Amino acid sequence: MYEKKELRRSSTDKMLFGVLGGLAEYLNVSSSLLRILFVLFSLLPGPSIIFYIIFAVLMPSDRAYRA
Repeated sequence: MYEKKELRRSSTDKMLFGVLGGLAEYLNVSSSLLRILFVLFSLLPGPSIIFYIIFAVLMPSDRAYRA
């Protein structure tokens, strides 16, 4: 019927840890768009970089799930 989506770090579409690449795959949007938005939000005061580090630690990689 439909494929179950799981939020995972991307091992193919990554710049640092693959968090935004995995999020782009999950949301079915361009990873470039998410990266631009992340840079813009990082310039504002707030914990965006801390959230990125938390996601990098907590999100499982998709390497273990590829056949």
